[in-house]
Amino acid sequence: MVLMIIVVLIVVGLSLGSFVNALVWRTHQKLPIAKGRSMCTHCKHVLAAKDLVPVLSWLSLGGKCRYCGQPISAQYPLVELLTAALFVVSYIWWPTTVTGAQTDIFVLWLALLTGLIALSIYDLRWFLLPNSIIYPLTVIAVAQAAIVVFSSHEITTALLNVVLSFIIGGGIFYVLFQVSRGKWIGGGDVKLGALLGIIVGTPGRTILFIFLGSLLGSLVSLPLLASGRMKRTSALPFGPFLITGAIITVLFGGDILHWYQQAFLNF
Repeated sequence: MVLMIIVVLIVVGLSLGSFVNALVWRTHQKLPIAKGRSMCTHCKHVLAAKDLVPVLSWLSLGGKCRYCGQPISAQYPLVELLTAALFVVSYIWWPTTVTGAQTDIFVLWLALLTGLIALSIYDLRWFLLPNSIIYPLTVIAVAQAAIVVFSSHEITTALLNVVLSFIIGGGIFYVLFQVSRGKWIGGGDVKLGALLGIIVGTPGRTILFIFLGSLLGSLVSLPLLASGRMKRTSALPFGPFLITGAIITVLFGGDILHWYQQAFLNF
């Protein structure tokens, strides 16, 4: 049964990874998401079904368009594989048993994960977190949070946790945005912080994902600065680091916070 679920998650993950690539490109080109068929980004030739099989089509074509021969970015199969891998990792390391209300929560998490991957790719390529992706994800996050709250034994506490997480996640970045007048972070990071706060669900986990995102950003930027490949004035998209921190927090946040409490707060 577990193996079957993993196989399904791989297939669905590859398919949604392909959707992520289309979503990112169509959003940047300001094209409708649900209308029109997939096309080559170079020659605009409509792609056939055989051109759209995740990963396999790219491999069979040698990474080039069947119609114009232009290279197809390796981003496409990598995003498809990444999405499938994160789906499987999420299932294997989901903090609780995926039954009952947790099934709904997990399915919504996969939808959120798909959108968060799209945001990461978009931010990496164009240093922007588009509202057209953030706002629908926020609706899904609120729906997931509602299930978490109303399936909790302490509804008031669970609701308060979500509200505080939203305030902390968005509030910290709003202050940074205002103090720096948009030089340190962008307005999209403020909205993303609030969104991720809703997703992780508690104030402690919100602080954790911000810490992890900042740590990951430092681990990437400091070597680049030291090697001269990045200047102090260079821009570095913060969204992917925050999103990675949030994914780690959702899957392992409970264990990390428990370890921290045992290691540093037990006197």
